[in-house]
Amino acid sequence: MEIGITTFVENTPDPASGKLLSPRERMMNLMEEIELADQVGLDVFSIGEHHRPDFVVSSPAVVLAAAAVKTKQIKLSSAVTVLSSDDPVRVFQDFAHVDLLSGGRAEIMAGRGSFIESFPLFGNDLKDYDTLFAEKLDLLVELNKSEMITWSGKHRPAIANRGVYPRPYQPELPIWVAVGGTPASVVRAATKGLPMALAIIGGEPARFVPFTQLYKETYAKSGHPAANLQLAINSHGYIGENSQKAADEFYGPYAYLMSKIGRERGWSGMNRQQYDLMRAPEGSLLVGSPQQVIDKILYNFELFGNTRFLLHISVGTLPHAQVLKAIELLGTVVAPAVKKATKP
Repeated sequence: MEIGITTFVENTPDPASGKLLSPRERMMNLMEEIELADQVGLDVFSIGEHHRPDFVVSSPAVVLAAAAVKTKQIKLSSAVTVLSSDDPVRVFQDFAHVDLLSGGRAEIMAGRGSFIESFPLFGNDLKDYDTLFAEKLDLLVELNKSEMITWSGKHRPAIANRGVYPRPYQPELPIWVAVGGTPASVVRAATKGLPMALAIIGGEPARFVPFTQLYKETYAKSGHPAANLQLAINSHGYIGENSQKAADEFYGPYAYLMSKIGRERGWSGMNRQQYDLMRAPEGSLLVGSPQQVIDKILYNFELFGNTRFLLHISVGTLPHAQVLKAIELLGTVVAPAVKKATKP
C-alpha cells in the first residue's frame, strides 16, 4: 500500500494565542513539510485547491512545481484540482510542467469541489455543477491520450485538430477521480477505468463500503483489468508520541476549522465529545499514537482493500514543529508497519 499526505494548506489562527501566520510563512512551512515527507520515504504528497482566505493554495500545480525541484522520489498530486471551474487544457499543461520538473512524479486528482467559491469567480453557473465536471473530465482524459486533439462540448469552445504542449515526462499523467460518497461519481470513475480517491471525513468508515464495492464491481463490468484497479482512502488525522498528547494537540485547530465550516453550511459546531467519538477505533479520525494510527489504517484496509492511504495533516493550522514530527512518525514508524502488514 502507498502511504502519503494530503493538505489544504490551511492558515487559521492559533486557538490559544490568536496568532495567524503570514501566507509566505505558511508556504515556506509547506515546502519543509514536503521535503521531509520525501526524505522519510512517503509515497505521495497532495495539495488541495481553494479560493478563500483560510486556505493558502489556489493553484496546486504552481506549488507542486516548486516542490518538484526540492524532492527526489515522492509523487506530487493535487487533492483536488477543481476541474469543473478550470480549463482542462491548462490543467493538463500545468501538470505536464510539474511532471517534467519532477522526472515523472506528477499526478492529477480531479474533483468537483466541496467548496464552491471558484464557480462564480471564474464565471461558472452552479446549476451546471455536475455536467461541467463530466464534460471537462472527458476532455482531460482525451488530452492525456493524444498530442493532437479535436473536441467539442457544451461548456468550452471547440478544439479543431490542435496540438497541446508540453507533453509530460510520463507517457500519460495518472488522473485520479476524487469522490465524497456520490454513487454517480463512483460509477463515472470506474467506467472510465480511472483510479478513485474516497474522502472519509466523518461518521464511520464502514458505511462507505458500498461505494467501494460499487466501484470495484463497475470497474470489472466495464472490462478493465483487475490488476490496474487503484483505490485511495483519504482521512483526517494526526500522530503524536502518545495518544493523549496527540488528541490534545490536534483538537483545538481541528475544532476551530470544522466548527467554522459547519456554521457556513448550517451544521452544529465541533465539541470534544464528538471529537473523541470520531477518534474511537471505528470512527473516521486517525488521531493518536503511531500504533493507533497503524491499527486504524489497517482497519480501513480490511474494509476497502485500498491500494493507497492518504492522511490529511492538518485540518486547522498546527504548530509547524508538531506537523513535522507527525510526518516523521508517519514515514518512519507507521508506513513501514502498514506496508509490511499489507504486502501480498
